[in-house]
Amino acid sequence: MTRTFAVGLDGASWLLTEPWIEEGVLPNLAALRESGTYATSRSCLPPVTYPNWKCYASGKNPGKHSVYWWERIDLADERIDIMSGSDYETAELWDYLDAEDQRAAVVNMPSMYPPREIGGYVVSGGPDAVEGEYRSLDTGYTYPPEFEETLAERYDYQVHPDPLLSSNDERGAEVDEILRLFELRLQVAKDLFLEEDLAFTHVTLFYLNVLHHFFWDEEPTRRAWQLVDEWLGELAALEDTNLVVMSDHGAAATTTEFYVNEWLAENGYLTRAGGVEDYFQRVGLTRENALAVAKRFGLVDVLAETVPESVQQLVPQSAGAKRERKMELIVPEQTKALASGQGPVYVNPRFDVESVREELIADLEAVTDENGEALFTGVYRAEEVYDGPYVDIGPDVVVDQRPGVHVNDGMGGDAVQTEPDRWAAENTPTGIFVADGPDFRNRGEIPEIDIRDIAPTILAAHGVDIPSDMDGEVLDIFADDPDVGTQEPIDHEDARAGGPSDEVADRLTELGYME
Repeated sequence: MTRTFAVGLDGASWLLTEPWIEEGVLPNLAALRESGTYATSRSCLPPVTYPNWKCYASGKNPGKHSVYWWERIDLADERIDIMSGSDYETAELWDYLDAEDQRAAVVNMPSMYPPREIGGYVVSGGPDAVEGEYRSLDTGYTYPPEFEETLAERYDYQVHPDPLLSSNDERGAEVDEILRLFELRLQVAKDLFLEEDLAFTHVTLFYLNVLHHFFWDEEPTRRAWQLVDEWLGELAALEDTNLVVMSDHGAAATTTEFYVNEWLAENGYLTRAGGVEDYFQRVGLTRENALAVAKRFGLVDVLAETVPESVQQLVPQSAGAKRERKMELIVPEQTKALASGQGPVYVNPRFDVESVREELIADLEAVTDENGEALFTGVYRAEEVYDGPYVDIGPDVVVDQRPGVHVNDGMGGDAVQTEPDRWAAENTPTGIFVADGPDFRNRGEIPEIDIRDIAPTILAAHGVDIPSDMDGEVLDIFADDPDVGTQEPIDHEDARAGGPSDEVADRLTELGYME
């Protein structure tokens, strides 16, 4: 049976790459599109790393796997919880491959920390795989646990780059380190695939989207894509192998920053409480400034180890207070709604949720930029975009931000709309999909697919029946129709049985990136 190698390119979009394809900068990506099948891939809302890598791997929308963004807001209990890989309530495509004795490896995919047991290998990665503020992981990021020794000794492997990329001005060592780690991820994944004779391997280049965010289509990003393209040529040459190239979402140049919680406050949906962040903002102390100084004097590790996490959390980002601190900066009993970034808005159950929601949707639909253009391509009730057993713990309203608009959840600023703050590019729901290899026919460009279609399509390529709870469908891209039916879902707890501890860092932090 043909094997599959999947390359996940965080934030990849045709908007960025097609000009380079036409210019001849990405010949191998162009060749894959020419000989195989390609499409635009539509992400689940919001179009963010969390939840979309799991939407891909599970073939489900967030209402069926329970994670909607990096955080979960609970206004009833006045808490904000930071999500980790152990919070997803779902089995994934590699669990179904395992059940058919088809071993897999998953390298550097966000949402896989803490690592869990599968039949092959897991190497955790992404911004969720952290120990604390600005600190990378030295241990506890692989399954089996002893594989980290091989990674250290054979590859000098690192989970995160050092030095971290944390501003648009850092185009030297920080970018070089990201490219070096791209090489490591790809080499580890290829070696595992060949040396362990695996049926399936997935590797993600998460920091590709970090480059998009900071540089968009400038030289650092172009260098990264040229490296990716060289590797695609090498992987396309593997014998008896299907090559799938995909992204969790797309990206577009940022034009507008919309501070959604400041808008909620201005429009009577949110009541602010004072906090120490207000003082820090007035004197110009932000995490970005503090990190820049620490990096200049080589004190990042010292500060991370000596300054208590609780104190670090008090220092706001340039965009204002985020994550757990947002709850401490509101008066909960007087706040009707509180938002996460990039789409989700939660309504306080102390109020009439339906009436607040209807008013909120109408008001958000009316928000425009300085040119009078709507900021959102859609404003939805949760049940319009999600379904499944976990809809009740998700947001009540979801906005689909217009390409170029960054919905920022920072609190403490003095404006609702501004020029872009830090990011040169923001996420969009339109990513990429390419499939080429022995099992796939040459269809060229096909109509837009859904990110949830990829998992059932890979399972079909491996002769595995499609779980009945997957939302996605098998794509019509096969040379011969796959002989697969449906099967009962694997219980997600069974998929985790025997895995490592669920203990995880209690905070998702920047690590040079804030999504």
